[in-house]
Amino acid sequence: MASLTRAWLAFTVWLNAHLESAAVRLTHITGKSPVPLHPKHLSANESHWWYLTELRPENRLLDIGCGSGSHTSRAAECVTHAAGMDYDRSALRSAQQIAAAPGYKPAFVQASAEAPLPFCGAAFDTVLLLDVIEHLHGRIPLLQEIHRVLRPDGHLLLSAPNRDTSWKRRLRSVGLDEYADPDHKIEYNLDELLGELAVGGFELQQEPQLTVYDTPWAALIDLVGGLSLSLYRRLAMWKVRQAQAHPQETTGWRLACRRLPSSPAD
Repeated sequence: MASLTRAWLAFTVWLNAHLESAAVRLTHITGKSPVPLHPKHLSANESHWWYLTELRPENRLLDIGCGSGSHTSRAAECVTHAAGMDYDRSALRSAQQIAAAPGYKPAFVQASAEAPLPFCGAAFDTVLLLDVIEHLHGRIPLLQEIHRVLRPDGHLLLSAPNRDTSWKRRLRSVGLDEYADPDHKIEYNLDELLGELAVGGFELQQEPQLTVYDTPWAALIDLVGGLSLSLYRRLAMWKVRQAQAHPQETTGWRLACRRLPSSPAD
């Protein structure tokens, strides 16, 4: 019985990975996006753009690990200057296509988040680090670099994954990799995440926001989004409501952090 359970769970993980990839391709095939894009970036769900309330028109913003640039372009509508940075050339080409739409004004830079940032000190008011930190080995050096390029009253807005949902614990119990993405180097509990931020020179400025409910069928919902954005929005809101009702089952957290005036620890 245990081997059958493990096999079923392993198949579910494999299927989810393929369904999510198919959902990204479908948004392009069905004409919802000029480039392959995850349905969540095309949803009108306001919680997806949670960081916008933290921005001011006079801000200079850097989006690290910007990928296809959806967040960079959206933030660019609200600030004086927005720059997106990513190591992936093909992702940046997609970002340039999205940013070509009227009204968008971000700039894009190819650079690695695992190396010193190619910007002067105190160059930005706000840094976005959305679903990026968990992909890195050099997390503390990156946080220290963000501390350097932020102005003294600057802010870091980031999101990161929760490793202790019921679904992930179930995968872990049968010896399967519970990480939401095979490229993740780490997933956190909240204390671990706040500890890394403190070492990097940041403190929480408000209560963390929850993301969405961790369901083993999340990728099936994504696939629905590749076909119907209206139905996807309804399902996405269900995941938001479920996370609010069951905070321990949130897939992760969204944190608004202030830069501490002292230099981060080495």
